[in-house]
Amino acid sequence: MSSPISNIRPDYDQVIQDIVDYALNYEVTSELAIETARHILIDTLGCGLEALEYPAACKLLGPVVKGTAVPHGAKVPGTQFQLDPVQAAFNIGLLIRWLDFNDTWLAAEWGHPSDNLGGILAVADWLSRTAVAAGKPPLTMIEVLRGIVKAHEIQGVIALENSFNKVGLDHVLLVKVASTAVVGKLLGLTRDEALAAVSLAWVDGQSLRTYRHAPNAGSRKSWAAGDATSRAVRLALIAQTGEMGCPSALTARTWGFYDVLFKGQPFKFQRTYGSYVSENVLFKISFPAEFHSQTAVEAAVTLHRQLRDAGRSIDDIEKITIRTHEACIRIIDKQGPLNNPADRDHCIQYMVAVPLIKGHLTAADYEDEAAADPRIDALRARIHCVEDVQYTRDYHDPDKRSIANALTVQFKDGGTLPEVAVEYPIGHKRRRAEGIPLLEAKFRTNLARRFPKKQQDAILAASLDAQALAAMPVHEYVDLYVI
Repeated sequence: MSSPISNIRPDYDQVIQDIVDYALNYEVTSELAIETARHILIDTLGCGLEALEYPAACKLLGPVVKGTAVPHGAKVPGTQFQLDPVQAAFNIGLLIRWLDFNDTWLAAEWGHPSDNLGGILAVADWLSRTAVAAGKPPLTMIEVLRGIVKAHEIQGVIALENSFNKVGLDHVLLVKVASTAVVGKLLGLTRDEALAAVSLAWVDGQSLRTYRHAPNAGSRKSWAAGDATSRAVRLALIAQTGEMGCPSALTARTWGFYDVLFKGQPFKFQRTYGSYVSENVLFKISFPAEFHSQTAVEAAVTLHRQLRDAGRSIDDIEKITIRTHEACIRIIDKQGPLNNPADRDHCIQYMVAVPLIKGHLTAADYEDEAAADPRIDALRARIHCVEDVQYTRDYHDPDKRSIANALTVQFKDGGTLPEVAVEYPIGHKRRRAEGIPLLEAKFRTNLARRFPKKQQDAILAASLDAQALAAMPVHEYVDLYVI
């Protein structure tokens, strides 16, 4: 017979206390982290602007009740919407995540820490406008940049040693936790209020990975992070009223997160919170593709040129072997029918076949019209993955953090092309000098999708000058993006 559970209310779990104390008290002193946060900001907003070209994303935008007006509310970049901070966070988070083109963090758990910008920017903008309306000083963009660093760190450090996907949970639960803590800091929550807020994020219902995997892969994976970061704003606002938290949300016997959702295992930690994650984050620069495939797509573009130069075509190909790491096989090695764009951008065979045929991979290549090309599925059926255990080790090595893929083409006549191997994508820290000019070019391209030249120039002037950006009021910066 089990012993009764004590009704004595415990102290907050240490994991929750560590998150809150970091979010409220840590001083971000790393110049590299702040500069990287600026690049994260512009890249993430650019991804949202590109998403506005897709009706499937736009149909989900706006207030919950059509026509609702929110004086001093947060504005949604690239649109005319001004919303309450919870709904604004959903709108912004949905847009920046829609095309799977924002930054990435890969570890025991993976995810996209810039998803947190939905909540951070919405709350900072709302607070800035509200302050000005009350005759008080506005928030400045340095607070957004510091929030980016901290949200990246919370999400990424927990992800280093703890795999939520292996128990069927989606990584956006970490967006909810990180956003709650950082938004709490912006809102000026007391330590007790912030502890309550973060505990509520852990005790909240968590998203299943169902919508990322066959046979249910679909568009929810494109708005799940927006949902998570907006929920974080809601929980922080609830806690601000003095609403109680759940101190042992993680450790409570039988009913806590560990016992219910993590097979009874406590979290493991590789390092304390600092600025490691933002300094080492992976940017998606070249291709709007699930990150485990980035190096494979780059290799496929190279092979496209080699095929052309050798006078060969895809019809000559018997087999393509992808030498890869275990996480890639577990997440995006997929055969059989692909039912929608969300299904296709999580299939490495699709993401390799398209650039082998076309020499490029764009967001439009996932749409139904492009996918109807019969050559894609015919080639996809001839592409197979095999694990390289060294690639898997290097993927987890904190000093390497590689995302390696190697492609070999075998022809029907028995010939082959030399294997093309790429260990680090252009967005990796080891290729940062090569990547930043391309990241800024990507931002310029995305601005041109939405704004006239004069407005583009104003945004660039504010965004590319680090000191000017840091000192700029948040609402003034966001206003640059309003159509």
